[in-house]
This record gives sequence, C-alpha cells and structure tokens, in this order.
Amino acid sequence: MSDVTDWWKTKIIRMEPGEIEFRGQPIQDLIQTQTFTQMIWLMVMGQTPSPAQTRLLDAALVASVDHGPQAPSIAASRMAITCGVGINNAIASGVNMLGDVHGGAGEQALELYQQILTTMIHHQSIQDATDDVLADRTGTGEKFIPGFGHRFHKPEDPRAQPLMAILRQCADEDPSIDKRFADIAEAVQDAIERIKGTRIAMNIDGATAAIYGALGVPPTLARGLFCLSRSVGLTAHAYEQSLNCERNKGPTPPSYRWTYDQT
Repeated sequence: MSDVTDWWKTKIIRMEPGEIEFRGQPIQDLIQTQTFTQMIWLMVMGQTPSPAQTRLLDAALVASVDHGPQAPSIAASRMAITCGVGINNAIASGVNMLGDVHGGAGEQALELYQQILTTMIHHQSIQDATDDVLADRTGTGEKFIPGFGHRFHKPEDPRAQPLMAILRQCADEDPSIDKRFADIAEAVQDAIERIKGTRIAMNIDGATAAIYGALGVPPTLARGLFCLSRSVGLTAHAYEQSLNCERNKGPTPPSYRWTYDQT
C-alpha cells in the first residue's frame, strides 16, 4: 500500500480518527496558543515563528489587504458576486486576477533583491551591486523595475516607509531577520531616482518583497502570501456588494457605451 500512502506524502499534516496535528503540533494546542499569523508561518515555513517574525509577517499581511474597487482583482470579485455565484467563487475570481502585472510584482521584486544580494559578494557596496544589476536589466530592454512605481501614490507609497521601519525594528530584535533587504530595496529606489531624475515610489510589492526576503521566504511563496492577504479585501468587497442586491453589474454604468472602432 506504500504506493497509495506515499501518493500525497506531506510534512504538513497528520490526521487520524480523533487526531489532527500540523507540523507535529496537536490542533487542540495550536487553537489555544497560536494567532492566525503564527499559524500561517507554521504551515508554510514549517516552524513556530519568533515574536519579531510574527510581527513582521503580520505587518506585510495587513498592508496588502486592499486597494479599492479600481484594482482589477477587487473589481472582478464585486462583479462576480452580482452574477449569482457564491462568495467563494467571487473571491477566486479576484485571486485569479493576481498575475505578473497586478499582484505578482512582489515575487519579481524579491528575485531582483536576491540577485542584488548575490552580486554584492563581488562588490564593496550595495550601490555598486544595485547599479550593475539594474544596468544589466535595462540593457536587455526591461522597462519596468518590479516593486517600484505607482499610478496613484507619488512620490511615495504611504505603506512603504512604515513597513521598512518595522523591518529594521524587527531585525534589531531577531538576528535571523536579514536587514540587508531593507537596504537593498531603498538602494533600488535611490538608483531609479538617479537614472530618471525623479522620485519613483516603492510600492506595496517592493516593500513586502523586502520583508519576505528578510524573513527567508522564497519568491513563489511571497506571491502566495500576497494572495492570502488580498483575499481579505476580496472577501470584504464581495460581501459588501452582495448586500446591494444588484444583478449583472458590469465594469461601467449601463448608460455608457464602449467605443466601436470601424477602422
């Protein structure tokens, strides 16, 4: 039977009749001792987080919950709920909008920061490593640096600096948290400003990428944690929209029509 029992081999959960353990810890103990943020860390990282790790992850999750109905993911969840689907379908519709451009830039920003950190081995300063990596990227035709620039928040995203401050504070409390990721994120912002001659906002993706890097979270998981956070906003908006009892609500008011291009 090993071919059957090993089919979904996992270190995450053990379950028998009357028994449930997550990462080796009985659920009845976790219910009494763990916050939801601590439980997230335990499940995805496999360890019980330190107080500083918990505080830092909590800050990143709080900062990413919502950005209003103009965000495609939020708009999708609100429209979906007016089509008669369940709230879980509305949430899933929004999550499925979180791709490389909207919601996935945190994963890409973390990959960038890790590249700079690796390059720093051969340089004496963060600035030199940052300049070299950005030069390589722009040299290949890359026009957008993930984690920087925002349509609404200029020249600063109000979420970025508080997150950087919490990252540094938590790193001072827990040496396992790598403060260099805050320095790298800000070095990228400074480098972009030198190149463009204007201040470009470090957005929520750039800020949370620094946190996830400092926590040792892999880039792929960083996107998953963003989706988890944004699901809170998707739930709130889908539920609020359901209370309006509107049917088949589209992206614009019915009195407006699209442009028909006859060319």
